[in-house]
Order: sequence, then structure tokens, then C-alpha cells
Amino acid sequence: MSGGETPSGAGPGEPPAGPATAAADHRLGLHRRRVLAGAGLFGLGAGAGAGATLGTQGLLPERADPVAAARRAALAPVVGDGRHQPGIAERAPAQLVFTAYDLTATDPAAARAALGAVLRAWTDGGRALMRGAAQSGVLQSGVSQASVLQAGMGREAAGLGPAGLTVTVGIGASALRRSGLDARIPGALADIPALPGDRLEAARGGGDLAVQVCAEDPMVAFAAARQLGRLAAGRVRPRWAQRGFHRTAAAATDPTATPRNLMGQLDGTNNPRPGSAQFDLAVWAAGGPDWMRGGTYLVCRRIRMLLDSWERLTEDARGEVVGRRINDGAPLSAPSAADGGGEDTAADFAARGPDGRPLIAENAHVRLSNPQFHGGIAMFRRGYSYDDGLDAAGEPDAGLFFLAFQADPRTSFVPVQRTLAASDALNTFIRHTSSALFAVPPTAPADGYLGQRLVEEV
Repeated sequence: MSGGETPSGAGPGEPPAGPATAAADHRLGLHRRRVLAGAGLFGLGAGAGAGATLGTQGLLPERADPVAAARRAALAPVVGDGRHQPGIAERAPAQLVFTAYDLTATDPAAARAALGAVLRAWTDGGRALMRGAAQSGVLQSGVSQASVLQAGMGREAAGLGPAGLTVTVGIGASALRRSGLDARIPGALADIPALPGDRLEAARGGGDLAVQVCAEDPMVAFAAARQLGRLAAGRVRPRWAQRGFHRTAAAATDPTATPRNLMGQLDGTNNPRPGSAQFDLAVWAAGGPDWMRGGTYLVCRRIRMLLDSWERLTEDARGEVVGRRINDGAPLSAPSAADGGGEDTAADFAARGPDGRPLIAENAHVRLSNPQFHGGIAMFRRGYSYDDGLDAAGEPDAGLFFLAFQADPRTSFVPVQRTLAASDALNTFIRHTSSALFAVPPTAPADGYLGQRLVEEV
């Protein structure tokens, strides 16, 4: 896997663990469940009144229960910041449906027209979906009847709220070539070169266009992805799709804590923090063509985990491969938890044990992927676990769908992955089986659509 200093190199991009603890969760017990039920965890609508009532009775003031607040926030509509597409810097919801498409037109002029039509339809449809209109069947403020009808409102998610739905659209270099826009391909969208150890399956990679749909509820994610596919029907055909997941806000003791992947590792440690200068530098494109300034580039990698082999290792051996303790995510150079060591303790790569060997091995994943060994270059990892059943040999086809947003893959993903491919101890237990790269343009203006400057300007 690849990325910054993180056990798996990919993660949903959530901040480190918050103040809520298992003990606090136990103390709140039944009162929290009552608040969540009244506040809309199981159906939006009556939260404010129910929460205020309990608070005035002295049972559980909302400000004293950050876990309940985080769970409510996970179900609220996502509005974005007006500059960047949603689904990047926001908290990653629990469910993912990622679909890549190819344009059906072969003539460049027709392909360019189809590209514009699809981007326009997905812009309008995505706006309606994220506001909850297509899920609830009820028009929300600011959502026109036309946009709801255009979104293909179905019954798959009837009765469900927005569930933190985000829709993020990407454009592949192949779409620009197919549309006669070769001269407008950004340098950062150059094809990812062949990398050592790759076992890529052509049917699972590439694509002219991509739609990342995320939501806290699987039915909401499924319905939105289906509706977006219907909007583009006739102009594109599906190329491949990947569903993913991680723990839900409802199930997590602390919804703000770093989640674990299928190897049991905390996944997303040391990610750039959204809103920070490091995040802005790492993620948003400052140069290149006008149509991509303020956008970002998305690298997708399907990373199969050889779980049967991994699970035969002891927990200490797993930690040595990764370079972090499996139980709490602390680097192996950190003091014990009792002495203050933890997930956020900075790794000391010079530290050595009594035998003189580095506490974090030379081939440990976190050492080889750490930004300090790559000129400070970082990516924003937002990966999802996947489970696609069993292969022909009866082995689990499961692992991580790695998603990384970055300003330029040529200076971030590619060099980091080359280093990892050469000597990462984790390579024994993983296989890279698919790869794709998409340009994710900035958000559309209120009266326009995504990628409009690309399609319409000569």
C-alpha cells in the first residue's frame, strides 16, 4: 500500500481519536440511546426537540455527549465549501460505491458533446441527491421539481434521510483523448507508469469518467449511484465498479477515531488535516490548466490483502511489518500507553533497541511511506475496505480500495509507491490488482456544471 506514515498507507482521512472513550460510552449507556433515537439517528426530524427535552430534565445535555453529536453529524446533508467538490475533505461516510464509465461515442465531436451532457447531468443530479430530495421523496428547500425528476427519483431509499451523502466526479485522460481534447490534458494526469509488483487486471482499472458516491447508509449510496448511472445512460457504459465500507458512526464507540482496516490496523494515521496549510499544499492543484486549478487528482488502487497469511503472524510480528503497535497504532519507537505513547506519537526512526537494531525496521511500511523520506510530500488517503467474496481457490478476495487525493501524482503517489514496491515488508501480504487516475475539477458555479471550462472553452 502507499501513502504517508500510516499503518496501511491509506485511510478515510479522519482526524485522530477524540475525547470520547469506551468508559464514557458505558457511563452514558441507556441515556445516549434515548437521545440518539429522539435526535434522529433512526430517522431525521425530531432531534432538536427531543434533545432539548432531555437536556432540560438534566439527563444528558447535548454538549456533554460528543459521540451523539458526531453520530448526528454523520447523517446530516453535506453542503461543501463552495470551492471544492464534496467527498474529499469531509468525514468519510461508512459506505462507498465507486463506478468508472467509458463514453460510448467514437467520433471526437460527439464524444465531447456527450462529455458535456454527462457532466451537466451529474452536476444537477448530484446537487439534488445530496440535499436529500431523491431519498426522501419530498422536495427540500432549494431543490426544484425539475432537478428531482432529472435525478430519476426511485424507491430504493424511500424514507431515508441524506445520510451524509456525497457525490464526487472525476475525469480520466482517456475521456479527453476520446473527445479531441488532448491538448488540454494536465501534466499531472499523465498515466501512472508500470510499478514493480503490480498484478493489475485491465477490467478493473482505467475509465473515461468516475463517480465516487459515499453515504453512511448502504441503501442511500446504492440508490444514488444507480440514479447517477441512469442520468448518463446512452452516453456512457459502466466499465467497472467497487463497493467499500468501514465501521459506521452508529457502531463506533468514538465515531471520530481512526478506523481499522481488514488487517486490524488503524488506517489513516498521520493524514494531512483538512483546512491546514499542509492539506492545501498536498491536495489542491495550484498550477496546470485553468479548468483544474483548485481541483485535485485521485489515484485509485485496489489492494488485495492475503488475510490468511497475515493472520498466521503473531500480533508482535504484524507490528514489526507495519512499524506500529497493532493494539493502539503507536509507532514501535513510542513509549508504552501507560507512559503516554499512542497513535499520535511521532515516530523516531533513529531509535534503537538494546540489540542495536532500529525499533522501526528499515523495511517497515511506516518508515518507507513517511513523508520525511520523500521531501515532505504527502497525500490525503481516504480508503475503504472491500470484501468481494471468495476467489476460485476459495481464498477471500478482500482488502483495501485505496483512494488518495493529491495535487500531483507524479511527485507524490508515483515516487512513494516505487519505494514501497522495492522493499516494503507489507508486500508479502498484499497485491495491487487495479489502478486508475482521475482529475477531480473544482466545484461547479451555481449556474454552471463540473468541468465546464474544459468542455466549452477552446
